Amino acid sequence: MNFQLTEEQLAVQAAAREFAKTELLPGVIERDEHQKFPAEQIKKLGELGFLGMMVDPKYGGSGMDTISYVLAMEEISKIDASASVCMSVNNSLVCWGLETYGSEEQKQKYLTELASGKAIGAFLLSEPEAGSDATSQRTTAEDKGDHYLVNGTKNWITNGNSASYYLVIAQTDIEKGHRGINALIIPKDTPGVTVGAKENKMGIRGSDTHSIMFQDVKVPKENRIGEDGFGFKFAMKTLAGGRIGIASQALGIASGAYELALKYSKERKAFGKEIMNHQAIAFKLADMATAIEGARLMCLKAAWQKDMHEDFEQAAAMAKLYASEIAQWVTNEAVQIHGGYGYVKEFHVERLMRDAKITQIYEGTSEVQKIVISRNVLRA
Repeated sequence: MNFQLTEEQLAVQAAAREFAKTELLPGVIERDEHQKFPAEQIKKLGELGFLGMMVDPKYGGSGMDTISYVLAMEEISKIDASASVCMSVNNSLVCWGLETYGSEEQKQKYLTELASGKAIGAFLLSEPEAGSDATSQRTTAEDKGDHYLVNGTKNWITNGNSASYYLVIAQTDIEKGHRGINALIIPKDTPGVTVGAKENKMGIRGSDTHSIMFQDVKVPKENRIGEDGFGFKFAMKTLAGGRIGIASQALGIASGAYELALKYSKERKAFGKEIMNHQAIAFKLADMATAIEGARLMCLKAAWQKDMHEDFEQAAAMAKLYASEIAQWVTNEAVQIHGGYGYVKEFHVERLMRDAKITQIYEGTSEVQKIVISRNVLRA
């Protein structure tokens, strides 16, 4: 095993860290307060190649490996999880799904824009009654011969209003169950598409989260990804890679909170000495550092397995489960170390604690990750 990062990977990590500090940190509290999508910052991320990191350069991507993606996601998430979730969805769910399963025509028409950052994408799976149970799709794509007619509602959609293109999972043949589901590319400006109000969320408040409604939306057959009935498999394969992105986001939220707590412990004095010199605080920091390192190694292992074209489903589920649980715990400890100051916005840790919670929920709840992991271990 080689734990040494390459020069290129270290350069990506440094570039992401610098961008987060110079471009994302200023105004991050205000964006959270006013639920403002970081449009300008996301545009710059795209210009730097961070929205299509793993896509082949011939399609406008950066041609990087998944390890570089994990490193960049951690650094961006330390500062602004609302920006990093946009980055994660565009990289893991939209670009990867299109490059891996899309036709050449679809790649030329859509992927080149999305990977280069000229456009943003969204992944539309969740519905009011189909979250963890992704087989229960109520959105329908009725086969009309040369096109589909799409009707239904999707919710909790990241990049819902900012995206130019939607990857929509819909039911074509209910009698076939999950084998009757298709994945369709639908431009946002297609007639019949309506964007609902922005969700007022506890965390990642800058993230552009909306419900999307479809009423008799006409989608040409050439916009279907893969063969008829491939949609559910497409969604599951894509989500497995997406879990590496969210695990990395959770890791970044945790490590960002830890770094703030460590810095504060060296500055704050109580009972005549810096609080880092009190065993109660020192042991908290030791536990936090150990847990974060464990989560980091799990994220990197999942990324490495993906890069090696190995089966990474279990590693991704484990990384997502562990990193998200750690993020919730570490951010809570960071607030505790800050005491009363941790409860106010200007010290950032209260926002990181709120942001951490969603990592246990989206792209498969912690309970769903345990289903995935248990199925794998019981098959062994």
